[in-house]
Amino acid sequence: MSSSSTDKGLLTPDNCVVIFIDHQPQMFFGVASMNRQELLNNVLVLAKAAKIFGVPIILTAVESKSFSGNITPQLLDVFPDPTPIERSSMNAWEDRQFVSAVEKTGRRNLVIAALWSEVCLAMPALQALTDGYAVYAVEDASGGTSPVAHAAAIRRIEQAGAVSVTALQVLLEFQRDWAKKEHYGQVMAVVREHGGAYGQGVEYVATMVHRVPASRKRK
Repeated sequence: MSSSSTDKGLLTPDNCVVIFIDHQPQMFFGVASMNRQELLNNVLVLAKAAKIFGVPIILTAVESKSFSGNITPQLLDVFPDPTPIERSSMNAWEDRQFVSAVEKTGRRNLVIAALWSEVCLAMPALQALTDGYAVYAVEDASGGTSPVAHAAAIRRIEQAGAVSVTALQVLLEFQRDWAKKEHYGQVMAVVREHGGAYGQGVEYVATMVHRVPASRKRK
């Protein structure tokens, strides 16, 4: 299958790259479109989905030394090896190093989460679309400076051809079939840790129905 297409409309670990733009303290401070702790939780779901399934990732930060701070440590803990791409431009698509990193993956489906939605998500998404990429905006791992700003950004990029997804949706789309056991335990661990009511339900079934000992370290 060509990396430029989806699997009959679905994302797979082999046909996309996951991009994290500006998940930095100052950018989190400015988010007012959703609860910031919930936002971080969703960012980690997306990050762990990419790591579990071996999907290429790109980390990038804007003005980390002078304004925005370093990328949040929880995200760097998931990806300790890649060096984040440092930018001055609000629009990552105007940064040659960033675009080169995208090109080097050979993937044409860009799964993007960014802060803020109206700037650092919308601008690169719109320009990537004009360059022939497919863009999947992770709506709940991105945040805007107000609910109106976030919603307007999502509408704008959808009208231009982008698709909105959620972090959990990406994780489960990568898994797709519960009979595939290679990553099953890791996926369930992410669901239990970050999946809210869904995760609690999984934990209940494991401990009360299957009598598995309760443990945060259980795979």
